[in-house]
Amino acid sequence: MNLSMKRVGAIFIKDWKDLKRNSYVLFTIFMPVVFAAFIGQVGMENSSQFLLPVNMALIMSAAFVQASMVAEEKEKNTLRGLLLSPASTLEIFIGKSVLTGVVTIIVILLSILLSEVQLKGIAPLSIGIFFSLIAFISIGTMIGLLSRNVIETGIVGMPVLVLFLGSSMLTQIIENKTVKNVLSFLPNEQLSVMSIKLYEGAAFHHVFENIAVIAAWAAATVVLTFLLYKKSMADK
Repeated sequence: MNLSMKRVGAIFIKDWKDLKRNSYVLFTIFMPVVFAAFIGQVGMENSSQFLLPVNMALIMSAAFVQASMVAEEKEKNTLRGLLLSPASTLEIFIGKSVLTGVVTIIVILLSILLSEVQLKGIAPLSIGIFFSLIAFISIGTMIGLLSRNVIETGIVGMPVLVLFLGSSMLTQIIENKTVKNVLSFLPNEQLSVMSIKLYEGAAFHHVFENIAVIAAWAAATVVLTFLLYKKSMADK
């Protein structure tokens, strides 16, 4: 498959122009930054909260911003033209993900800076964040494709928000060990476990399993996104 960077760039520029006019998306982007600033003022209670600002940035900025942008395309009926254009599924996916990825990385860096978290093992942690970014952008794309408009992304995506943002709290209040084990395999939980291990001095091979689980999430969500894209094209 030949990848046309010209078509990818055109999709990126279009999304950038749409983003600047979308107040809902801009508000969503800055929520993790505000939360991180608050964390920086009150401080962290324990090391298990180190990745809380980062996970919030991934969920809010990556998943929900991507969902809103894709849903807006559907609402304006421009996604149909995009799906039927010469651009391949891969080009569309990359083009619509680059802007979200760049914005999310900026938000993550600002969140780390403002929350004043003490992170160690930056290299393996960065790998974990990279795969998490792919996973949450893919999840956001699927939410957008399943929503009829931007407002509906909040309804469709609410279970995702509760599941991922509240997973740490759920593991504390749920007594069922099976459910706890399932929740522990979520990418944000794996990322948090990684940060604790690295903070305590663990080497790369000690967190390789966590990275592998997150990478599996990234691969699985990308495949599901492609399948949903294909279904959308068939429906049109």
